[in-house]
Amino acid sequence: MRPVLLLATLLALIVAAPAGAAKKPPPLPIVGIGEQSPDIFYNPYFKKLKVKHVRVITAWNTLKVKWQRQELDAYMHAAHAAGARVLLGFGHARSPRRKVRRYVPTVKQFLRQFLRYKKRYPWVKDWLTWNEANHCGEPTCHKAHRVARFYNNIRHNCYRCNVVAGDVLDTPTMTPWIRTFLRTARRDKLIWGLHNYVDANRFRTSGTRELLRTTRRVGGKIWFTETGGLVVRRNRSRIAFPGNKKHAAKATKQVFKLARLSPRIRRVYFYHWQPAKAFLPTWDSALVDKRGNPRPAYKVLRGWIRKLARAAARRAARQRRARERAAGGESPSAEPTPTPTPTPETGTGGATPGPSG
Repeated sequence: MRPVLLLATLLALIVAAPAGAAKKPPPLPIVGIGEQSPDIFYNPYFKKLKVKHVRVITAWNTLKVKWQRQELDAYMHAAHAAGARVLLGFGHARSPRRKVRRYVPTVKQFLRQFLRYKKRYPWVKDWLTWNEANHCGEPTCHKAHRVARFYNNIRHNCYRCNVVAGDVLDTPTMTPWIRTFLRTARRDKLIWGLHNYVDANRFRTSGTRELLRTTRRVGGKIWFTETGGLVVRRNRSRIAFPGNKKHAAKATKQVFKLARLSPRIRRVYFYHWQPAKAFLPTWDSALVDKRGNPRPAYKVLRGWIRKLARAAARRAARQRRARERAAGGESPSAEPTPTPTPTPETGTGGATPGPSG
């Protein structure tokens, strides 16, 4: 009789379990756009997306150079006026002299400059320690320990900020660079940045899965801080990609498939908005053409943003009904409240910035 009684008790507990005890669905990714030009904030097609997250990369010492400081000010103030939440990241110095570009600041120099940025743009709460830090086009390729110390100092001096710890390309150097980085870096509240162009444009998942495996023990959120479909590239890279407008649209769909690989993937920043004004730009993965008109990839992105908005609206409606039942003691089988028609403004991955991503 005792086993039968125990089984009956367990069944009763399962039936009586509240609806809130059900498995929580994975978070919907926030969608953002990486762009270096402030023109994005004046384009009507950008406004139609209602994306509120953007990413920009600047030199670690921009505030020391007048023309660079003015250029960054123009971007930051335009973003702030547009209500955009900026992920501000750092990279090598901008100079025609290779020696200057390849210089890695000391920990003290980097901290001094970061505090200047923080004071100049007090509304910024999202920071990226060093852009593509494992790429040997950057001077930090063999200095993961130094980047870890930069990261520790940003975290220590920016309480409640989101700080991308290691921002990496999905290349063979990624895993060893991260392992070296982790010997020095803080391990709480980690955020990993990934540029997974190879996965997106070759329609594979191995690079993204490799980052998930490498960081499995330490955990942390993952942001695709730069990704997208390639239209054309003239930067003499050894990594070959296909490229045209139709391919870029297909690669944009692939990015969202990659984002579904893990609930740890919380943000997706597409790079970039509009091609450079040069006659033959070295890189073009833009969502609109030089005249600011949408390309096929823009339409794919717009469709996914709307899909995320509808999913967020459905979740919000279910949560509201659950709260109403809990407050009024309503039976789960009662007639549900009609779900309002979702809009892109309601709960979309890019439309409503969250404090913790």
